[in-house]
Amino acid sequence: MACRLVDSSFLLKGPQQKRIHGHRFVSLYPTGTSLLKWEALPQHKPKTQKYVIPLRKGKIVKSVASPITPPLPAADSAERRQELCENYGFRQIGESLPDNITLKNIIDTLPKSVFEIDNMKAWKSVLISTTSYALGLFMIAKSPWYLLPLAWAWTGTAVTGFFVIGHDCAHKSFSKNKLLEDIVGTLAFLPLIYPYEPWRFKHDRHHAKTNMLNEDTAWHPVMKKHFDESPFFKKAIVFGYGPIRPIMSISHWLIWHFNLSKFRSNEIGRVKISLACVFAFMAIGWPLIVYKVGIVGWIKFWLMPWLGYHFWMSTFTMVHHTAPHIPFKSSEEWNPAQAQLSGTVHCDYPKWIEILCHDINVHIPHHVSSKIPSYNLRMAHKALQENWGKYMNEASWNWRLMKTILTVCHVYNEERNYISFEEVAPEISEPIRFLRRVMPDYA
Repeated sequence: MACRLVDSSFLLKGPQQKRIHGHRFVSLYPTGTSLLKWEALPQHKPKTQKYVIPLRKGKIVKSVASPITPPLPAADSAERRQELCENYGFRQIGESLPDNITLKNIIDTLPKSVFEIDNMKAWKSVLISTTSYALGLFMIAKSPWYLLPLAWAWTGTAVTGFFVIGHDCAHKSFSKNKLLEDIVGTLAFLPLIYPYEPWRFKHDRHHAKTNMLNEDTAWHPVMKKHFDESPFFKKAIVFGYGPIRPIMSISHWLIWHFNLSKFRSNEIGRVKISLACVFAFMAIGWPLIVYKVGIVGWIKFWLMPWLGYHFWMSTFTMVHHTAPHIPFKSSEEWNPAQAQLSGTVHCDYPKWIEILCHDINVHIPHHVSSKIPSYNLRMAHKALQENWGKYMNEASWNWRLMKTILTVCHVYNEERNYISFEEVAPEISEPIRFLRRVMPDYA
């Protein structure tokens, strides 16, 4: 421990020092106190006393102790990566992918069978989602009030499976019949009030420009210039990227999917068809629900499962693409292989969630090639592990992982990737400090 004296019980007037035994130096840091004796210091026999003006004997001397932190290991060393795993809640943080590796190099190592569409497996996923959703509605109808949260959790997770089916349809990996894919995708999205075509167009850009600053249509870091636009906006964004981030896909859904100005002219026709389907479902389906079970029933049977879906939509997206060590790059620096393989996170969830959500969290192979059907993602992931495993980021869902995302991954910084709101705007960051205090920290 290195100490710097800020107060003293004696004053030195010359090069000589009076020998004082047993003076106590108290550290202001929580590292303890140090008892310093002059025998441990270089000794000089005084020739005279006139240079020393003693103020008081036996006074406690305060000091500031500045702990000397050992240098961190190299950024790409195994020791450093293990340290980051522990800090962030990851199981593995991958090495940096060499610049000369292309996305085609990676895709070429996948077995051809992972790209094969199997109609039986595709319709099996529809059966799983349909039956699990029906079971969820039955549970909501029969559960006493104190069991409703469990019924909502199940039903919200089950309806997320419909999203994954529509997701496969949008990527043309559900069926060889492309018209059938569009019909199934549109129907699968209706209970979620998601317009299929607008989502498909937006999502294709996410895959084309994953982790590219300002271009990726999924969540990316807050840009400082946007953060400073207005006091109201700053407070709203602190909440949006902090306490309410696990349902912020609702905002994303509203902003991106219903505004015709966000789409190209050749996309507008299909977008309007999808919007008409969604509005028709709302105009017919919602009144029927209210007619049968009332407003409270609409909340119980539709709204609460819908919020459960958005919890998973937000959480999955955050975990897939957000971590302090995963950079977002400008278009000039962006590397597709690095973004898709090393910039995407594989995360394991409880088995029932994986089944109901059709393995959407086996996400790295999906970004390596979106043409892989959801039922082949595990086979593709195994092949990637065998050939590129040391470059991949993997985790099992845990509280430390979520706490890291919610309290650290906020404002973009070119050198550090992310800076927390606590550093950028401490005066309005109480929501982030609150999360630090109350969220569990175990992995």
